Amino acid sequence: MKKNILDYETVRLNDEHDCIEIIDQTRLPDDIKILKLSTQEDIRDAISRLAVRGAPAIGITGAFALYLASKEISYSRTHNEVPGSMEVANDEGYSDEDIIKEFFLQLSDAREYINLSRPTAVDLSWALNRTYEAAVKANDNFTGDYIGDRLDYIVNGIKEAACAIYDNNIEMCRKIGEHALTLVKDGDSLLTHCNAGKLATVKYGTATSVMYLGKEKGYNFKIYCDETRPLLQGSRLTAFELSSAGMDVTLACDNMSASLMKDGKIDAVFVGCDRVAANGDTANKIGTLLLAIAAKRYNIPFYVCAPSSTIDFASETGNDIVIEQRDIEEVTSMWFKKPMAPEDINVYNPAFDVTDADLITAIITENGIAYAPFEENLKKLAEG
Repeated sequence: MKKNILDYETVRLNDEHDCIEIIDQTRLPDDIKILKLSTQEDIRDAISRLAVRGAPAIGITGAFALYLASKEISYSRTHNEVPGSMEVANDEGYSDEDIIKEFFLQLSDAREYINLSRPTAVDLSWALNRTYEAAVKANDNFTGDYIGDRLDYIVNGIKEAACAIYDNNIEMCRKIGEHALTLVKDGDSLLTHCNAGKLATVKYGTATSVMYLGKEKGYNFKIYCDETRPLLQGSRLTAFELSSAGMDVTLACDNMSASLMKDGKIDAVFVGCDRVAANGDTANKIGTLLLAIAAKRYNIPFYVCAPSSTIDFASETGNDIVIEQRDIEEVTSMWFKKPMAPEDINVYNPAFDVTDADLITAIITENGIAYAPFEENLKKLAEG
């Protein structure tokens, strides 16, 4: 039997072969191809060119990337086949502490290198920092004598942290979906933008978790998804995975959504996010702001599905969020047999826009639903 896209894991660690396996999302929906990424350069390139995308999936990839980097660095510290090895270092008068210090310097460099691949999605830096902190904690807790055992203990601590991020993502998405289901009813028409589904996470998705869980419970939703120009994540990914799951999905051009709302065809809007500022301003795929403005005009609830890892209390408002600017070819020629814009035309191609907090009805996290004032209520949810 031919495999369905839902039969594949978006991201997985292949520890035996020292690689990360991902679905190459640049080839969907025509071709389901699994990429095996083993080097930091390959992983960073895959994140940057959106072979793997979606804030949670990017974070998981980053966590696994730091684990693979730690294995490589540890090997270079403990085998004399590699310059700078433990044996060579000891011959040159370096102590065990010198070796550990050099290990963490290289690990920090790897963390920064991977983190620069996508500046807006805070999940990446969150996951990298979490796995790095696990390495520090493991080093502090080690009680043995041999430097090789110490490095192995640190590397294993990083692996456990990375795998926990992967495992927790499933439960996190399910909880978001359970909270979201309390806001809708059977038969509702739901609109979503970009892809915040299984292909952006491990399972269920964030904005689509309400749809997946609704289907499990026998709800019959009518789902509309925007194309999401210029990279068409809505048509290539969301429409693909939801229709593969047997849901009632209709694809619409981005500029048709306001008309759908005006005609009474939308009951609620659910979107994901890449970063939420402390005041509730939310960065998500370009075009989200227009949806929020239209939803406000037609009194349609606009919900942001946000894992707690995407809430950045260090960013006071949306003005503090760095917006990634992408290549002009994505607009002018990427999806066309020949260029569809004048040669040398100026192109504005931000990957994200920021939706103002006052346009958002509620922010749904795994810990519960936050309403305005967001600055106060998001903190309450974060504190448990």
